[in-house]
Amino acid sequence: MSQQTMTRRTGTSSATTQPAPRRRVNITLWVLQSLAAAMFALGGINKLAGEAQTVAGFNEIGLGDWFRYLIGALELAGAIGLLIPVLSGLAGLAFVGLLIGAVITQAVVFDGEMVALPAVVLVVVAIIAWGRRRRNADLVALLKNPRRARTR
Repeated sequence: MSQQTMTRRTGTSSATTQPAPRRRVNITLWVLQSLAAAMFALGGINKLAGEAQTVAGFNEIGLGDWFRYLIGALELAGAIGLLIPVLSGLAGLAFVGLLIGAVITQAVVFDGEMVALPAVVLVVVAIIAWGRRRRNADLVALLKNPRRARTR
């Protein structure tokens, strides 16, 4: 039975019900976003609070406390962005850039000791960024014309 036929028979709007595969993808993305947001929020708080191991790692990078504070603030802001529907695509995309830097830093500065962790998280945020790519178009539409923007 087609979606249109089902919509006519049940009287429900296709805008309010999603087909099962699309709904499963949406739920999976929300689970990934929630887990990533929790991880980045904790990481950001550790960086901003000056946790000893984090301070030592950033000292080894050689960019000082300002860079630790910057990364911590970006992680915390991105974690919040992952949980706001219209910002989720942009936050995922921003984390892709941040984690490419983390993978390179782990490989070059720390000799690849823990390069697998940021690489795996990079894959997760890339999935989020790809899955929420339409949200970026929604954000642009909202910024161009707040009255006519549609939400998903």
